[in-house]
Formats: sequence, C-alpha cells, structure tokens
Amino acid sequence: MGIRKQAVIQAVILAILLLGPGGAVSETGDIRVLTTGTQSIAGGDAPAARQKAVSAALEQAVVQAVAQVMSPREFAANLEFLHTRILPAAEDYIVTYRVLGEITRKDMFLVGVESRVHAGMLEQTLAEAGILKAETNGPRVLLLIAEQTSQEPLPRYWWGNHPEPYASHAEIRIADRMKQKRFTVTELGSERPDPRVHGIRFQSIYDPEAAVDLAEAMDADLVVLGRAGATESINRMGDEKIFDGVVRLEVFDVNTGESVAGCEHQAAAKADDDLPGDVRAIVRAADAAAADLALQLDEAWSRKQRKETTFDVWIEGNHFLPRFIALKKRFAEIREIENVQPKEIGSDQAVMEMVYKGSPERFAQRIMLKKFDGFGIELVESTSTLVRLRFIDGTGTRETEGATVPDSNNEKTFE
Repeated sequence: MGIRKQAVIQAVILAILLLGPGGAVSETGDIRVLTTGTQSIAGGDAPAARQKAVSAALEQAVVQAVAQVMSPREFAANLEFLHTRILPAAEDYIVTYRVLGEITRKDMFLVGVESRVHAGMLEQTLAEAGILKAETNGPRVLLLIAEQTSQEPLPRYWWGNHPEPYASHAEIRIADRMKQKRFTVTELGSERPDPRVHGIRFQSIYDPEAAVDLAEAMDADLVVLGRAGATESINRMGDEKIFDGVVRLEVFDVNTGESVAGCEHQAAAKADDDLPGDVRAIVRAADAAAADLALQLDEAWSRKQRKETTFDVWIEGNHFLPRFIALKKRFAEIREIENVQPKEIGSDQAVMEMVYKGSPERFAQRIMLKKFDGFGIELVESTSTLVRLRFIDGTGTRETEGATVPDSNNEKTFE
C-alpha cells in the first residue's frame, strides 16, 4: 500500500473516530427518527387526511427503528412479523412525536414528523418472539448457604474444612427465585469444587474473605454467604407441631470484597403431604429473603453498572474500514457510551479510549449482541482495562490474513 493511500485511509478512520458516538439514539435510549407521511384528501376532509398522514409517518418511524436494532438479513426474514405484530400497534412504541411541517399538493396531504421510538420496548418484543437474543443484565451470583434442620445437631455445608455433600432447601429456592429475576446463579452441580484446590482455606463456615476468593475462582460477581435453619416452636396447631424457620444472608462484591446487601427473614410452618414442617419453614423464609435480596441487588448492581469507567477498545481485522464504519454506527445505539477518543489508527486496526457507564465486560456483552450484515464480531479479550475485538466473516471463520495486533511498545498516540 502506498504512503499516500495509507495516509488517506488513516485520515478517514481518524475523522470517523473524532465524530464521537452521537447519532439517532438519545440519552434515554429512545431512537429519534424523521419521517414523512402522505394521505389523499377524500371528500375535502383535510383534518382526517392529516391524521392518517401522521399515522403513516409514525409507522415509518417504527420501521426505521426496527431496522436499527436488527441486521438487514434479520429485517428481511421477519417482514411478516413486522407487518402483522408491530406495525398494527406502531403508536404503542412511540414515546413522543411532533409535526414539523405540513403541505397540501393537489388532493394529497403531506406531513413531516419527528418521533422518538421506545427502543427498549421494541427489543423486548423482538426478543420475546425469538428474533433477537434477550439480554441478561444481572450479575453472576455464587450461593454459599449452610443449612440446619431441626433434626440435625450442626449445620451442613459443602465448603470449608469439614464439608458434607448435601442439597440446601434454602439455596435451591433462592437460586430459582433469583433466576426468575434475571440473575445468573453459578451452577455447581453435585460435584462441588474443593476450595483447597484453589489455595483457599476457610477460617470458619462464614469466612467472608475466603468466600469472596472462592467466588472469584468460580467467575462470579457476587457471593451470597449465609445460613438457614429451623427449630420446633413452642406454639402448636392442635396436635401438629409448628416450626420456626430463619434465613440470614449477606452479599459481598467480588471485586471490592465489600458487603453490598443483606437481610434476615423468619417464617413459621407445619408439615404437609410434600414436606416436613421444618423444611417448609425454611423454604418460606427463603422465599421472603430472595425477594428482599433481589430488590437490594438490583439497585446496588444498577448503581455499579452506571459508574463511569475508562478502558481501551482494540479492533482489528480484514476489510477494516467498511466494517469499522458499521461498528461505529452500532456504538451510536449504546447510550452508556459517554465518549470515544482515538489512541492509535491503521489500515487494519484501531485503538480507542472508551469512557463508558459500566464495566468493560458489560460493554463487551452489549456489543456482542449487535448484528451486522455479512460479518460478525469476535471477543478476543476482556479485562478491567481492555476490550479486544476482531472482525470475522459471515461464516464465523476467523480472519487472520493481513490482520495485525498493535504492539504496546510501538503505539501511534495522539497528544
């Protein structure tokens, strides 16, 4: 490649980078669209024609918004769904609109309309239909809950110095409830990992430092450390025994080791045909604890995800410029991107500094959900300071010919 041609390519890439993440997506995540609508004036009824023209413009706004959240291939393959499920309820997806101008020409009424379309509602409709992959926003959670029924002299647990294989009723219940709330619970199966394999030793059953270390080894974001138990109550219901159950939980952030949530809930129960009274009491208390914890963690995790972080995004691959332009357009749809600045550019690679409301991992998850026409994105690496992406062809084959990886000691930086 000649020096002049390479310089032109670098100048084009730099210009694209300097444009920032702007575009048609507002800070609230709504998609701003400008459309026109026309309608013939029947029987001289201009107001009716005007309203129908506005409705036509709003339908076109929703069509354009759908095109922004789907790839061209997906759009073409789901035209029937668009016209039978979305367009008949187009105005349900409109947040606000205003008529910018209107004219009459012969027997036609023409309007120009600015609309804001609810992107989240559109994506949810498409995800529920299986057209888009639903996004899981919740953190990965490891549950460490020791349990002691009324028949057991000591609590049972699978970690620590003297573990016993067991299935905790509280853990099973809380895991089910948290999955329903879109948290990802670390599945361990019947073969629980031995903490000592990872060089971790618990000083006690409820050792928060060791629990955090184990959660990190299990690739979890949060660890729930707690205990569940039940004892026979002094109260009676006729001849039937009543049991008092209690669940105490504390949640720690794996990255910081800090406590971010906690709760204690009690419940009473008697036996039924399915479960003994003490187990029913534990399950009831676990239900209340799971609901409480989900609310606390939703707030705490959302607050953490909104915290701004700065990291590098490395992009590489063949056919770089057109694919980079397509990727840049997708950046405009991610409202959490605060700023993007170039650090290094080339004909087949770019390094950018990203300011993002959330973690690098969260950014990587968002960009991997985006669809592209004729190519894809491979997540090569994701750390606390770096996200490395590579363009791959439409068949999913990795592109390596001509692609180079930026050398950290040979960067072209811009002051």
